[in-house]
Amino acid sequence: KPKNLTYMSVILATGGYDHKIRFWEAPSGICSRALPFRESQINRLEVTPDKQFLAAGGNPAVRLYDININSSNAANPAVLTCDGHRSSVTSLGFQPNGRWMYSGSEDGTVKIWDLRSPTFSRSFDARAAVNSVCLHPNQKEIISGDNNG
Repeated sequence: KPKNLTYMSVILATGGYDHKIRFWEAPSGICSRALPFRESQINRLEVTPDKQFLAAGGNPAVRLYDININSSNAANPAVLTCDGHRSSVTSLGFQPNGRWMYSGSEDGTVKIWDLRSPTFSRSFDARAAVNSVCLHPNQKEIISGDNNG
């Protein structure tokens, strides 16, 4: 049985083209569990500030997983699926209190998600593939970098 990951000093998770999210015990290098991500490769992972959830960005969905639930045998272990992008998700982040998430995609959009709902609250057109998105420290502005420079 895997350890309760929120009490670990470091949460180390990996994901890639093998369609799996793996949680690792950082000191030992042992994989403590793996979750399936069947739809696509995993482009981006981000842990919520409270270390309760892990967001995984693929092509094109974002899925949220409860870090402390061992759901590796479930058909769909995600607690929330956020659909709205039309291409690979390249960037993810959370507001410090974890109420909302932001994402960027190769479809040229930046989206804001209220985590109580699977649909986005706002969408912004960057007019080019979005490579990175971050929240300004004032928490009122989102900054994005795209292929237009």
